Amino acid sequence: MHREPSPLFHRAAVYWAPWLLGWALGTAWQLQQAALWSLSAYGAVAVAGCVLMALAWAGARQLRIFGAALLYGLSAAALAFALCGARSQWFAQGALDPALEGVDIDVTGMVVAMPQRNAMGQRFLLEVAYATRKGEALRLPPLLQLSWYRAAAWGAEPLAENLPGIGAPDVRAGQRWRMTVRLKAPHGNRNPFGFDYELRLWEQGVQATGYVRDGPRDAAPQRLENTWRHPVESARQSVRDAIFRTLGQADEAGDAAASQSPQAKRNAGVVAALVVGDQSAIDRADWDVFRATGVGHLISISGLHITMFAWLAAAVLAWGWRRGGLGRWQASLLWPTPSVAMLGGVLLATGYALFSGWGVPAQRTVLMLGVMAWLRCSGLRWPWLLVWAWAGGVVLLVDPWALLQAGFWLSFVAVGVLFASNSGASAAGLESAGGSFGAKVLGGAYGRARALVREQAVVTLALAPLGLVLFQQVSVVGLLANLLAIPWMSLVVTPLAMLGVLASPLWHVAAAAVQLQASVLGWLATWPWAVLTLPAAPLWAGLAASLGALLLVLRLPWGWCGLGLPLLLPMLLWQPARPAPGAFELLAADIGQGNAVLVRTARHSLLFDTGPRFGTESDAGHLVLVPLLRALDERLDLVVVSHSDSDHSGGAQAVLQSQPAARLLSSVEPEHLLAQTRPVERCMAGQQWQWDGIRFDVLHPQPPDYAPQAAARPKPNALSCVLRVSNGRQTALLVGDIEQAQEARLVAQVPAQLRADLLLVPHHGSNTSSTSAFLEAVSPSLAVVQAGYRNRFGHPAPRVQERYQALGIRLVSSAQCGALRWHSAAPRAFSCERETHAHYWQHALVVANETDLKAPD
Repeated sequence: MHREPSPLFHRAAVYWAPWLLGWALGTAWQLQQAALWSLSAYGAVAVAGCVLMALAWAGARQLRIFGAALLYGLSAAALAFALCGARSQWFAQGALDPALEGVDIDVTGMVVAMPQRNAMGQRFLLEVAYATRKGEALRLPPLLQLSWYRAAAWGAEPLAENLPGIGAPDVRAGQRWRMTVRLKAPHGNRNPFGFDYELRLWEQGVQATGYVRDGPRDAAPQRLENTWRHPVESARQSVRDAIFRTLGQADEAGDAAASQSPQAKRNAGVVAALVVGDQSAIDRADWDVFRATGVGHLISISGLHITMFAWLAAAVLAWGWRRGGLGRWQASLLWPTPSVAMLGGVLLATGYALFSGWGVPAQRTVLMLGVMAWLRCSGLRWPWLLVWAWAGGVVLLVDPWALLQAGFWLSFVAVGVLFASNSGASAAGLESAGGSFGAKVLGGAYGRARALVREQAVVTLALAPLGLVLFQQVSVVGLLANLLAIPWMSLVVTPLAMLGVLASPLWHVAAAAVQLQASVLGWLATWPWAVLTLPAAPLWAGLAASLGALLLVLRLPWGWCGLGLPLLLPMLLWQPARPAPGAFELLAADIGQGNAVLVRTARHSLLFDTGPRFGTESDAGHLVLVPLLRALDERLDLVVVSHSDSDHSGGAQAVLQSQPAARLLSSVEPEHLLAQTRPVERCMAGQQWQWDGIRFDVLHPQPPDYAPQAAARPKPNALSCVLRVSNGRQTALLVGDIEQAQEARLVAQVPAQLRADLLLVPHHGSNTSSTSAFLEAVSPSLAVVQAGYRNRFGHPAPRVQERYQALGIRLVSSAQCGALRWHSAAPRAFSCERETHAHYWQHALVVANETDLKAPD
């Protein structure tokens, strides 16, 4: 039973709130740094924080409450800033030496986590024991993320020792390997509203990525020994493999994945995600359905799963603890049942989180549950606001970068909303476990159903603005989908999937349950207006909408609740700024090795090329362009796919699927997949149109280039569409992959139309393009090259760079700039995403544009 706190407790609690708020603000302040300070500078800030805290403590009696609270908040902010900065500086000192990028290094180390498999091969984490190059010892970052590509990725014959369906040796957690690798600094695409890949690697402790060299001329990797280290990861891998063997029709070679039906493989992927947290086998189409129905949080080991597991474990422990003992001796007399239930539930949930991969979201959930259970077991009546704040403070102490993760905000705000709306016991997931297991779990079904409906409605409405801020979309059918999916997944699918570890036939039952749920969710996803999509609003509008949603769900007088409605309007009505009539702007997206340029006028939009395909389930359209277009609220009028090469057309399917009204202009051959799924207008010299005072001209290819004879038809690069965009004063020239012959023809036939302020560098800066005559004819002030960091082609070539430099043309690479914005109103100015939104964990390029012969990422 909770006792009333003492007056000293109340007085201290007055200062805990500002302390915790200051800690959060100090952490947020440090995360905004573009560059790190020195360790001594962070030490000075920490000393200042300690001085402020001592002043607050010593003068608490003399100062008014506001003054003491302010000093405590400032001291916490300074200490949080200093601690996070010092940790970051210490970690950054172990970064990969730029001189070691792109060279062969002999590495010996241990696999520390279950590898992730995909169609390209497998990816795993290697803890480095020692490394050498040409016999000389090297210092490498302690943790590497390596890819081992299929033999087909090298264009070679399959290896002798292959894991069926993988195409590379079976790498398992706990094994020690000696292998030759090529490394590079963590480098991801940087786009507005895009996923921060470099932050994710930073948070995971990875300071170098690379791939295993196993070509015909390379020393074969050697597996040295299996160890007993990392037993949990090894067990997870064994369970994952058993799931795919059980749910597939394994052939004689044991290749379960290869012989499964597509639907069986998709079901197996969901079961594996629920049991061991491996989401790599979930089909992209399934993810689209999960997002459209708002149940994506159920298909991974999320905070909800761990909280539900903790609640069930606590309920079972409470039931058993009450009935434990002999005669007059009762276990509950030794230790109160609620305390046993809460602490035991957290411990068992921790084990579940460890087996699921101990991902960052799982770690945050366990920390929050642990803090809540500890505060509840202290015997004092803690205000829910302090319990909630303490949980957040401990999470930020352990993982300050959680503030930048969508999962943290969604789970943390959801728990706070349930607390504030008088559903705190359910939110904690543990308090109710102290009651009667029979009455609260097996009985009172109607009451529990009502509580579930209310809580889900509260969470759905309260998190809707946050979802729009983070993802620019929210599921309209999410409430209904979650009401159906949460009990089904939590009480049927997940328990069956977990019990399958003990009795594998239960995995078949779990897969059937997954299939049933998929049918229902797929039907809901087809409803009209199933998803509400809005453009990315500014932070102030998002905060106002979140406050408005909170007022609507709290148990307040109707007058107060009504104030929430006008607060929603700025986000609902927000429209991004567009160019004025007669002006246009370009956004060259950072999509790696490929082209993708968005052209916007006052009322129209055009996308020139759609970026590369990264794998069977991954392309630039799905990962970069569709989220970018959604955030900008773009309704494309035209998609131009310059030619059929996959680094220009790889994302077209995803883009066109999300933009059904867009026309397609391209030079792709009639048998191309795009031509089979969407009517294609051939781009041809002489085509022209005007939008909002902006003229668009197609300069290439010529009609004879589309020769019907196969022998006369040029290769795809020679058919690249060339698009000129001009308002009569400023001009941009987008040229695809034309080469020297096409450049010479353009110079000879349309020299006057080539003059431009901005040039999209031909063929990514290849030696076969960017002739001096062509560059002199265009004479741009800015040239943009879209090429991947350390791409295997060496783009842009050094000789090409020298040509641009000799002519005084500024050459900007997407690998260094990220997404580039250019506006016709300021033709000599541009902005780079890596500069305008710089953070210290981002890769600072030192060496670029060197040839790196590697398999495609």
